[in-house]
Amino acid sequence: MKETIEHIKQVNDYIHLFTSLLLQAGTNHDRSKLESPEQEIFEKYTPLLHGLTYGSDEYKEIMLEMSIAIQHHYSENSHHPEFYKDGISGMNLVDIVEMFCDWLAAVARHANGDIMKSLEINKNRFEMSDQLVSIFQNTAILFKKREES
Repeated sequence: MKETIEHIKQVNDYIHLFTSLLLQAGTNHDRSKLESPEQEIFEKYTPLLHGLTYGSDEYKEIMLEMSIAIQHHYSENSHHPEFYKDGISGMNLVDIVEMFCDWLAAVARHANGDIMKSLEINKNRFEMSDQLVSIFQNTAILFKKREES
């Protein structure tokens, strides 16, 4: 019994550590967008992205025009696969969760945003495994159910 209680406490401690790291990630999320060179470029182009479909030719064109800010952003924020030389494989679980939450928030900004479609696009873009995509899809479904209740 003593070992089981210690195990439960240890799992609880790890979950608290993980949630504190996630809360810190949420607090610091995208802070680089508030400074140059990102601030000016994102202020100009973000409104233009709202009406576009993620992954469309028009979307990609705007992203190219924003490339200075985007490259800086990727280099400053570990929740982007581009931060790492080996992409998602270089990320830790905190980065992955922040990335997923970022994707959810990003699709919500678009009139025709669809997390499931976004996940399919990003599966190819970042060479994600079927297993990871399924985990993201299952989590998106869980979030949607929670939002509806």
